[in-house]
Amino acid sequence: MVRPNMKRLFASSKLKVGHILFEFSTPGIGQILKATNIDFVFVDMEHSGFGISEVKRIVTSLRAAELPSLVRPPSKNYHHIARALDVGADSLILPMVASAEEAEDIIQHMSYPPLGKRGIALGVAHDGYVPKTPAAALAAANRRIAMAALIETAEGLANVDAIASVSGVDCLWIGHFDLSASMGIPGQFDHPDYKRAELEIRRAATKHGKALGFLVVSAEQGIACFRKGYDVICYQTDILAYQQTLSHGIDELRKGCARSKGRNMK
Repeated sequence: MVRPNMKRLFASSKLKVGHILFEFSTPGIGQILKATNIDFVFVDMEHSGFGISEVKRIVTSLRAAELPSLVRPPSKNYHHIARALDVGADSLILPMVASAEEAEDIIQHMSYPPLGKRGIALGVAHDGYVPKTPAAALAAANRRIAMAALIETAEGLANVDAIASVSGVDCLWIGHFDLSASMGIPGQFDHPDYKRAELEIRRAATKHGKALGFLVVSAEQGIACFRKGYDVICYQTDILAYQQTLSHGIDELRKGCARSKGRNMK
């Protein structure tokens, strides 16, 4: 099976639509999500409670469905980065990237020699358990595994242009809640300071030719983001999608039953 090339996907001019998993790790998740016609799946480890074994199962399910995975490790430490890649992540999104130097260190952790310092274990999960020629396997992984940097701190905002200029950073992603909190205006997305910050990040992505990502809660919000230049749009979390769909259905059911009460009691 040919592994997805997330660097190529991020570099493309097409709209890239994804969905984020915080809760659901059922074995059928890959096939379920494949049927929705999405382009990638964001798998969270920072806030979800997913451990490495659960992520391995999710990534395996996504791989069987030919869906690329974008995994957020719980930290920027080498052992979290390397393990997420070794269980098969096709790309990583790193939390709270604060400087160009930090982005360069992350890329060193993610990349095999000669581009980086990632430890080598071939023929395991990330290789589909297929023995491969070492030189070819390392070069192929370096060509396809992408890195997205979450800009979600005041320090990251101050250094966003330098972060965007780093070779190997494929996508800037605004972590809007953390960014607003770091700026002292938590959740105030209409605040002039937040609006200026968001524009600055968008400009950095455009200037350096990087993909630009955001998590939205509605199609309308996603369309508005796309019009502003976002091309990597993650539509809803699994939790919110499930709750909203179920709540809407139950609400409509109750309303309909209330309107019909007594009609058939003749």
